[in-house]
Amino acid sequence: MHRIAGWWDGFELWVAGLPFIPQFLVVLVGMVPISFAIAYGLDRVLRAVLRVLDRRYGAHSAPPRPAPAAAAAVLEPGQAAADRTPVQSGAR
Repeated sequence: MHRIAGWWDGFELWVAGLPFIPQFLVVLVGMVPISFAIAYGLDRVLRAVLRVLDRRYGAHSAPPRPAPAAAAAVLEPGQAAADRTPVQSGAR
């Protein structure tokens, strides 16, 4: 473990001693692939966990919802306004 820590310390000192542009490029070349790999891994793990926790994929799935009965009815504009009940929003 001391070898890895010593190597990492030396690498950090080398990167810190570089001018800004090479330092930026070294960090960019190293961090972009690592960031994509971490994001991909988290995506896969979270997808698996959420699939396990999701009710749709469980042993007892919910029955499908029926289509709304009022969807087929088409009202005239005057008839629709007459059939509505006013609702108070509480705003003044």
